Parts: sequence; C-alpha cells; structure tokens
Amino acid sequence: MATGQRSSGLSARAALMFQGGIGLAGLGLIWLFAIPVQWDGLGLIRVVVFGALGAAITYLVLLLLSLVPGLFPDDLERQMRGLYHFARSFPWTVLAALSALAGVGEELLFRGAVQGWLTGTVGPWMALIVSAVLFGLVHYVSFTYFLVATGLGVVLGAAYHFSDSLALVMVWHGLYDMMALFFLIRFPHWFGIQNQDAR
Repeated sequence: MATGQRSSGLSARAALMFQGGIGLAGLGLIWLFAIPVQWDGLGLIRVVVFGALGAAITYLVLLLLSLVPGLFPDDLERQMRGLYHFARSFPWTVLAALSALAGVGEELLFRGAVQGWLTGTVGPWMALIVSAVLFGLVHYVSFTYFLVATGLGVVLGAAYHFSDSLALVMVWHGLYDMMALFFLIRFPHWFGIQNQDAR
C-alpha cells in the first residue's frame, strides 16, 4: 500500500522517483559540464549540527513571519491546506524519504550544478540569486510560495557559498522539509487549517 495510489493522485513510488530523478539530473549536469562541487568544507559532525540548527532556525523564522498579519496573502493558507492534504496521504516513512531525497536531489541540482556552474560564469553573488530564483520558480504554486521558496534558496545558496559544503545544505534542506511536514501534520491549526479542513 505504500506505493499505491493516494488521495493526492500521486503514488508514493512516483513521488519518490520524481525526487530521486532531480538528484540524478543534478549529478548528470555536474558530471557532463565538469562543475566543481564544494562537497564538505566542514566535516561530518559540523555538517549535521549546523544543518540541524540551520533547518530549525529557518523554519522558526518562517513560522514567525507567517504569524504577522497581512504579510502573506490568503493564498498561502490555501497552499498550506493543499500541502497538508498531500502530506496526509502518505505514511511517515515515505515523507521522511521524500524529505531526504529533496534535500539531496534539489541541492545537487540547484546549489551543486546551477549555482556551481554559474559561479564560474557570472560570479558567486549573481549565481546565488539566479539559482535561488530558479529554485523558487520550480516550487511555484503561487506568487507568495515562489517568494518563500526563493528566500529559502537564497539562504541555502549563501550557506553553500560560505561553508564550501554541499553536504551542509543537503542536510539543512532535508531536515527543514521534515520539520515543515511534521509540524504541518501535527499542528495544522498553526497554518489556518481548521478541523473540517483536516479531515
């Protein structure tokens, strides 16, 4: 049943294959264009600790910003409701795997391949901005969600640039996604999802 059709219309297998495919695309581009990747300028313990701290702080900041009246339009609540129903349609094991694959795959593609290649072409800051905007566009479901995803792309891109560690941003991104899904499912009312929406 873990790979059966869900109420979201997307099977667990298809979701996992899609996220895995993003990572393969990133690896392919890195290999094809011989893009230099800064893998681990920090060491394993620092990668895990700083990745977890970065994910927690980023999530907390976005959560606090979402509580500011009028800062985000109503469409963000609608997007959160849709994400809630999507996430509820999968078991936790699939959500954890999706989060891990998103952290690894999307960072290979956007920070490793795109930001890495552009750094040698247009310089580090323009590379960071362009890769963050592309990251936001790929996550576009509304203009507000695009802005949030682009902001997250800037944070992750800056972390990659300053740390020289793609491993750091992979851990950061994967843990951020896991936290976001956990709190969305566990505390839907934080995101304006009422009891009748939670069914």
